Amino acid sequence: MLRARVTAPGMAGIALAVLAGCQMVPPEEDPVYLKQVEIDNRLVRVERIVDNQGLMNLVGQLEQLQKENATLRNEVETLRNAVDQGGERQRQLYLDIDQRLQAMEQRVNAEARASAAKPVLEGGSLVPGQLPVPGGGDRANYQAAFELLKQGRYDQASLAFRQFLAAFPDSNLSDNAQYWLAESYYVTQKFKEALPEFEAVIARYPQSRKVPDALLKTGYCNYEMKRFEAARKALQTVVKNYAETTAARLAGQRLQVMASEGH
Repeated sequence: MLRARVTAPGMAGIALAVLAGCQMVPPEEDPVYLKQVEIDNRLVRVERIVDNQGLMNLVGQLEQLQKENATLRNEVETLRNAVDQGGERQRQLYLDIDQRLQAMEQRVNAEARASAAKPVLEGGSLVPGQLPVPGGGDRANYQAAFELLKQGRYDQASLAFRQFLAAFPDSNLSDNAQYWLAESYYVTQKFKEALPEFEAVIARYPQSRKVPDALLKTGYCNYEMKRFEAARKALQTVVKNYAETTAARLAGQRLQVMASEGH
């Protein structure tokens, strides 16, 4: 057999021909190019799918949050309505109770005035040991004694309040009766008699609303009797312990007077 001898220049020519043939293949027919395009397209589709799923998840979460928010709004509105209805019921209940109490007070006051002993209130005299309203209750007798005080019949009022305190020692009006007993002496300038009665209010009824006024009047009584140190002590106690009361304001004014007088 004959073997063809291929020289080096011949091999180089063959290689160039092959490369030239490869370069002349158009891109749309190049398998490598086509494979790359296919891979790029698949990646784009996958990214779109992933993006769409994430968006759908976000939309789903948003819808769920909106539903939960609506539910919470409904619950809040229900609670608000319940509170409003409860407040209205309480207000109506309070008004009803208040009206009933006012009616009771008016009826009791009317009964007290009607049952007060006419001889005493119209000019008669009390007998020691006899109540202003014999056989009447504590409220009727207290009202009768207070009417005597308002009429300026201070001696009769003093006797009526003393008899009230003896007959009704446990009445819830006892602190008031004790205070007005002391006042019946004070307004007639019987300061020596008034002082121990005001002190009795403080000692016997320490929780009474009359305590600040009684303490103020002990200061006044001591001032009138020229017991200035005792007066100052009582008035300063009122200012210190009952600062927001009218009694404290009056006590402060009297202390200023005493200071200007050099006491």
